[in-house]
Amino acid sequence: MQPQFEVEYLTDKAGQPKAVVIPIELWNQLFPQEDLSTEEMVEAIEDYCLSRAMNDAENSPLLDRDAALAYLEE
Repeated sequence: MQPQFEVEYLTDKAGQPKAVVIPIELWNQLFPQEDLSTEEMVEAIEDYCLSRAMNDAENSPLLDRDAALAYLEE
């Protein structure tokens, strides 16, 4: 299980979100290189999210065929 990180949202006077603050540990996981292009940053975030989703899927129970069909019919 991956650690949970506390993410902070900075807002303007009207309460509209303007920025996000993430822990440096998460930043270093997302961007191990220092000088990345915007495209490389987007790709790194997508890779991180896909990796998290795959880890979550590995830890979730599998349904047998009948249970899966019943779930889809709901």
